[in-house]
Amino acid sequence: MPPVPNPATDTPLVRTGQGDFVRDIHPGDLIRRPRKRRMTSTAHLDLGFLIREPSAVYHAKASEHLSSHALAEFRKCPLLFRRKELGLVPRYDSRAFSVGRAAHSLILEGRDRFDAEFVVGGPVNPKTGQPFGPTTKAFAEWAERTGKEAISDADAAVVEQMAASVGDHLFARELLSDGVAEGVVRAEHRGHRCQSRIDWINPCPDRGIVDLKTCDRLDSFEYDVSAFGYLYQLAFYRAVVGVTCGIDLPVYIIAVEKREPFRCGVWVITARVLDAAQKQNEDAMDDLAQCRETGVWPTGFESLRQIDRL
Repeated sequence: MPPVPNPATDTPLVRTGQGDFVRDIHPGDLIRRPRKRRMTSTAHLDLGFLIREPSAVYHAKASEHLSSHALAEFRKCPLLFRRKELGLVPRYDSRAFSVGRAAHSLILEGRDRFDAEFVVGGPVNPKTGQPFGPTTKAFAEWAERTGKEAISDADAAVVEQMAASVGDHLFARELLSDGVAEGVVRAEHRGHRCQSRIDWINPCPDRGIVDLKTCDRLDSFEYDVSAFGYLYQLAFYRAVVGVTCGIDLPVYIIAVEKREPFRCGVWVITARVLDAAQKQNEDAMDDLAQCRETGVWPTGFESLRQIDRL
């Protein structure tokens, strides 16, 4: 552990933050923390630490655990995070989310799981002879009667195209050739009870955590990585897994387009980038603990701001 600074003798190198979130950085803070070992070229990971449970069970425990998505919401706006935590802000689903879940099920868990969880089709409008759209009341009522999550024929065709594209990609196919889909990890980290439901973990050397993303265009996917905070999400996954098994796993993203030509690409995230994202995650977790202690949940816009450019 870094030495506790003595305010009388240890002058901070820099002060960051504002108000209740001021943080002094002392020389002792720069001492490198002991790092978990990296996965070596000969080690195969025992995946026995993964918990297998239905998605509904995992989400039911969200109120008791911090997830990467919840931490991302806190980072954007602590006040909104708190209001959602208290159930004061409704959460919405969308057709895009449904298609994404269907793609994850088929690509990662296989045809049998997909057929068990999803129903394809929909009622036909007798006036037009065409299926009701997935956003109509008739479709929603039909879906409720099936007892499964429903997707339209058109959306199912998109999911099939995405699955075929992932299966045709050499690196994606290799990453998904061995491992466990939708494994859950729970651990105490930075004073918080954390949980993650990870798309795929491959136990083979130099592979590890694999996250599946759908996107509009691969050409702009690297922008999406930044815009949607994917690096922070994956750094959170790696940290929670690391607490559990003592190893910093490699991290990959498989991205596939949800429109023609349904291209698939694979990215590896460098350890340096993940380390930096993990540091920011840990700072946010410390801030979250302080909010809980003080009961103060800022908006992030308390200070006076300046516009100095057109």
